Amino acid sequence: MLTKIFPFLGWFKKYSGTAFRADILSGLTVALVLIPQSMAYAQLAGMPAYYGLYASLLPPMVAALFGSSRQLATGPVAVVSLMTAASLEPLATAGSEGYIAYALLLALLVGIFQFLLGVLRLGLVVNFLSHPVVNGFTNAAAIIIASSQLSKMFGVYVDKADLHFETIMRVIHGAMHYTHLPTLGMGALAFAIMVGLKKINPKIPNVLCAVVITTLLSWSIGFNHDARVNISAIQDNEAQALIKDFNKTVVDIDNLGVKRTEIAGLEDKAKADKNQVGYLDAEHDLAVVNYQVKLLKHKSHEYRAKLRSLLFNGVEQEGGDLVFFIKDSAPEGMKTDGRIWRLSIGNKVLNTESLKMMGGGAVVGNVPSGFPEIAVPSLDFKVIIKLFPFAVIISLLGFMEAISIAKAMAAKTGQRLDPNQELIGQGLANMLGACGSSYPASGSFSRSAVNLQAGAVTGLSSVFTSAIVAVTLMFFTPLLYHLPQAVLAAVIMMAVIGLINASGFIHAWKAQKYDGAISIISFIATLAFAPHLDKGIMIGVALSLGVFLYKSMRPRVAALSKDENQVLRDASVHGLRVCSHIAVVRFGGPLFFANASFLEDQITDRIIKCPELKHIILVCNGINDIDASGEEALSLIIDTVRSGGRDISLSGVNEAVMDVLERTHLLEKIGRDHVFADTDTALCKTHAQAHQDGSEIDCPLTTYCRINGNA
Repeated sequence: MLTKIFPFLGWFKKYSGTAFRADILSGLTVALVLIPQSMAYAQLAGMPAYYGLYASLLPPMVAALFGSSRQLATGPVAVVSLMTAASLEPLATAGSEGYIAYALLLALLVGIFQFLLGVLRLGLVVNFLSHPVVNGFTNAAAIIIASSQLSKMFGVYVDKADLHFETIMRVIHGAMHYTHLPTLGMGALAFAIMVGLKKINPKIPNVLCAVVITTLLSWSIGFNHDARVNISAIQDNEAQALIKDFNKTVVDIDNLGVKRTEIAGLEDKAKADKNQVGYLDAEHDLAVVNYQVKLLKHKSHEYRAKLRSLLFNGVEQEGGDLVFFIKDSAPEGMKTDGRIWRLSIGNKVLNTESLKMMGGGAVVGNVPSGFPEIAVPSLDFKVIIKLFPFAVIISLLGFMEAISIAKAMAAKTGQRLDPNQELIGQGLANMLGACGSSYPASGSFSRSAVNLQAGAVTGLSSVFTSAIVAVTLMFFTPLLYHLPQAVLAAVIMMAVIGLINASGFIHAWKAQKYDGAISIISFIATLAFAPHLDKGIMIGVALSLGVFLYKSMRPRVAALSKDENQVLRDASVHGLRVCSHIAVVRFGGPLFFANASFLEDQITDRIIKCPELKHIILVCNGINDIDASGEEALSLIIDTVRSGGRDISLSGVNEAVMDVLERTHLLEKIGRDHVFADTDTALCKTHAQAHQDGSEIDCPLTTYCRINGNA
């Protein structure tokens, strides 16, 4: 009982010093990969980079302590990070306080849902996400994740569009206008280091090496070079006017936001008071304000785009202050500093007394030292309603990824896995992680593989990983200041390359053409609707359920005949001739309300097409269940067949179906002498009588006969 509640107690049975040393080494190895990866994934999720470290503090340890896998490495992962961003972007601006609060609440909801699934032993619900759907989604997500990092690789800043491919077009257009070459060089160098070290020796922590080398290089060459200046330092009237116009639109949007909140309150009050006129007035005013906000947002986007396209040359004055001229427009005789400067602009009002000018590449910047505050995320019922569908999708996707990795490792180690216990572990990891400022986490394929290769024996390796992250947060965060953003982008792009699996489409197509089609459609839909990734998954799930329902409603009904080995086979598949006096019909699936009438139609068709038919043998080996509708349909079939002077028998009826036939007294109607243990026995008992006075010379149920003649 104790090991069920606290699975980690089982680690210490026959635990040795050798295992302890292996766990410490593997925990350290995983931490060296996790720290830079987690910061990259946090930015993919729209969070400040250091929130990746927070998501690497509690979740790895808690998931290991209460899960069933001893080698699964939990923490930030690419697909869940992308889903987090896709879920929250419609609600708040990425990186804002509101966005972060929603991310922590999302992690809590994900954890609660996973925990409840585990406690209620409902782990099988993950089967709603079929393999073809997951394959299509994962391949599309890998492309979306990789392409989303292009802006950081080129040092380009653009507004996100409604659809992902439109955003990428903006990035490409921006890169064609201007690419910050040192930023591109840093990203390319990180790629070269990671690929090179992976080929030389896979055991070397290539991600950590890339991060250390590029961070040292960034620090030594002054890669990041920002300046704070007054608006008067910008020597261009048009640029100054654009800044002021942009600030005005942002202020107007904020004011309309306040007005919208007030109108929404009046609308709620009118609704509560059942004041129909007041409610309609408020609804109209709200629609007008929303339209005005939409127009202003479009206007602010245009101002941002114009300001971001401006390139400046800096000129140092006698006192050391900088003034900025539009590129190549500095007066003759003035010597520029040789840098290309750009204005840093986001969604907030620009401080005209302290404008941020960027003369270098983007770095991580200040990372707070110490542990995050431990607190339960603030609960807002309206927000919970909006986040819940995304929480369900992230829960299932995250768990499917985690359990797939855990099963693959268990096959190598011989460990016994409990999917429901793994759900409890992942749920607790997300719930407690949310209280420690973590966004949703899951099992990582790459880090779990590193953990296994490093020789991890128990989940203590993940506990040591969390301990190393804690030490990093306490003492080493200042060292991360100069880490280039382009390097984090390269880390993400390198990690998701492994998610691309084109052979999965081919494999699904070979298994069943409709599975291949579902996988391809899920892939295309996910790409087309990105960043609204839930739509791609929903389409895939709907197609999978549709195919399942169609197959359930129209199961295969085969006419059987004997082949050269005297074995009953599907006549249409093997090209066999069927008997004109006995129809041996095999029904492949449970007989229930959705397909009961289909069996009736199939039997009626055979009666109409075969006027010499005298006996029908219904092979029930494939009927593993029957409901009231199925039982009623079977009763009607018996009446239909026998009313025409024919007879019907059943063969291979299993216990569950036989119980139903006995309880409903249908067995008495069929006749116990018309129910046989197997089809061969049924043929022996019915063949002679069915062929009495018949005109068939060679019966294909006794002689091997092909459609084009006797074999």
